[in-house]
Amino acid sequence: MNTLLNWHAIRAIYRFEMARTFRTITQSIASPVLSTSLYFVVFGAAIGSRMGDIDGISYGAFIIPGLIMLSLLNESISNASFGIYMPKWAGTIYELLSAPVSYIEVVIGYVGAAASKSLILGILILVTARIFVPYEIAHPFWMLCFLLLTAVTFSLFGFIIGLWADDFQKLQVIPLMVVTPLTFLGGAFYSISMLPPVWQKITLFNPVVYLISGFRWSFYGVADVNVGVSLAAILGFLVLCLAVVWWIFKTGWKLKS
Repeated sequence: MNTLLNWHAIRAIYRFEMARTFRTITQSIASPVLSTSLYFVVFGAAIGSRMGDIDGISYGAFIIPGLIMLSLLNESISNASFGIYMPKWAGTIYELLSAPVSYIEVVIGYVGAAASKSLILGILILVTARIFVPYEIAHPFWMLCFLLLTAVTFSLFGFIIGLWADDFQKLQVIPLMVVTPLTFLGGAFYSISMLPPVWQKITLFNPVVYLISGFRWSFYGVADVNVGVSLAAILGFLVLCLAVVWWIFKTGWKLKS
């Protein structure tokens, strides 16, 4: 009985992408972990010791979920977008499209590898944070769920960006000009309850608020937004990304031209 998916193809794509990561482990893993560690040193150990608690949580511990989410979003998008853009740039994507491999298998291979890299990075940052700031995880199961859902969803989003991009500069536009500012303004370093009432309402239009709020709840049991709403928001974005990927492969947009 034949399986529905060509797991050999999925494994080949996945292993190729993971091998590329370990060939450039300094840029892929070490650099983001080191950069985030500097945030822990400055904001957690130095500044955090001079600031009061937020919702009964020390400032250094409070910013951990936001910093992990900042790295997770950027790395998920970058890994997936670069992974699928390179075959487009080199012209080898036509070999992939003409091979007996469905678009589902292509997506699973590339997105699965990008999400795996992001999960490894997120866990390493979580472990590194323990060196600088003490923290507890109130809901470890939900923490892993949010971590996994975010990695997969934004790897899919990055996959779409990689298909859309016409040059290397465009690969950086969304992460640098959109995602990073939204993360900084989405409660990574503060609780939105600290903002004036008008800005609290405006901030709720920022989708990253729901990701950070839900992730922080899994650590400390406190959230700016109802955790059910946070979960629904990320699942909704996941479905939207899946629909866009399906449409791209169905129409051949940015693939056949």
